[in-house]
Amino acid sequence: MSAVIHLQALGLTEYEARAYTALLALGRAVPARVARQAGIPRPKIYETLERLEGRGLAARMGQNPLEYAPLSAREYLARARRSFDDRLGALDRDLSRLAPDPAPEAVYHLYGEAAIRSLCEDLTLNARRSVYMAGESSLADRLERLTPRGVALHRAALTGLPSIAAVGQRAFLLARDGEAAVIAHFIDEGGHGEAHGVHTHNPVVIHLIEGYVGLAAQQGSGPGGALTS
Repeated sequence: MSAVIHLQALGLTEYEARAYTALLALGRAVPARVARQAGIPRPKIYETLERLEGRGLAARMGQNPLEYAPLSAREYLARARRSFDDRLGALDRDLSRLAPDPAPEAVYHLYGEAAIRSLCEDLTLNARRSVYMAGESSLADRLERLTPRGVALHRAALTGLPSIAAVGQRAFLLARDGEAAVIAHFIDEGGHGEAHGVHTHNPVVIHLIEGYVGLAAQQGSGPGGALTS
């Protein structure tokens, strides 16, 4: 059951996840019935339900007979989301103290197509205002689908303009929110070498990419202009 797998990913044991989903299905039940529904050995069900009670996911409902009822799934998800957001916030603060934001002039080299595509996807998924992209149509198609709703998407091809890639290579440009940029070169099929590129927060580079994409769109060299996802 996929719900059991997801609950385990959130920190529940397999028995806890199975008992909780069984309680959700039953609504309220004695331990023996929960054990049958969840496929948990009878000797294990009592301690499993007690752990769920300790986690705040189940509550005892009387003693004769002893029954348990689950916390609603909606309440559990809301609580899990708050806990996850709190942990992310704490991690962000701790990591920021360890490693301050990179200097604008810093340039990070990228090697390999997988690394380039992964970084471009991360930048796009975290966009808040705008994404500019041009070149390498398969990657651009993927990023266009990932662009968050409400973000202005500017996309163009690179044909009809001075080449920015060597023979046997395909260029790709990406700028996000005026804060980050990627310039990458992919290798044509059968070509030699490895895909490579750079990632930077340099505002000059970002501005140049935005201008280049805008110029490519004006040249009518493919899908362009501003789209709102």
